Amino acid sequence: MNIAEARTWIAQARSVAVLTGAGISAESGLPTFRGPGGLWRNFRPEELATPEAFRRDPQLVWEWYDWRRSVHAKCEPNAGHRALAEFEQRVQEFLLITQNVDSLHERAGSRRVVHLHGSLWRLRCMVCGGEEENTQVPLDPLPPRCACGGMLRPDVVWFGEPLPQAAMERALQAAYSADVFLVAGTSSVVYPAAALPHVAKQHGARVIEVNLETTEMSAMADITLRGKCGELLPQLLPADF
Repeated sequence: MNIAEARTWIAQARSVAVLTGAGISAESGLPTFRGPGGLWRNFRPEELATPEAFRRDPQLVWEWYDWRRSVHAKCEPNAGHRALAEFEQRVQEFLLITQNVDSLHERAGSRRVVHLHGSLWRLRCMVCGGEEENTQVPLDPLPPRCACGGMLRPDVVWFGEPLPQAAMERALQAAYSADVFLVAGTSSVVYPAAALPHVAKQHGARVIEVNLETTEMSAMADITLRGKCGELLPQLLPADF
């Protein structure tokens, strides 16, 4: 499976960028949007994760996000998350780019993290634009309010909204300068995030993919490793790294 070669590339790299997706969090037991049981089976994410839905019924949208926060809070980082935190400590230039809105990377010890789709644990005021970290589970009151009195919304990217410009710029810079670009647990179909490995390869990076299944990116990757992130990512850490 070319693990030894991938491990050598990473050991020799001065700059490593990593893109993660839902697959790595799923290995921690994080369910999909709808999950088993409860009200949310009757709604598609596209019906709730939009600015229009929030304007129409903020209470309903916040009940869904409050449920999601409670589920996320019960999950723990897995060996894949912990391996990436170890990578950060050992590589001279490192950036972890995630499409996930959970905090599992940070809880595993990662600090150089860019959230392309925002975070469930950050709230943004609809009136003054202020942002705050909030880990209260469950939230009370619901919907939550800012100190200015305005309603807070989840600081996540909803359908129809652009990715945060600053986050995307940091991700692109990491792709431009990476010696190795590692893609873990993502189907590589959601753009513009899915373009990052292509940008990295165009600028000379070696691309390594770790995923359970073949994706649209597999053909362009220099090495593809089939399996769980929690099993394969720790193997990419050289013993004397």
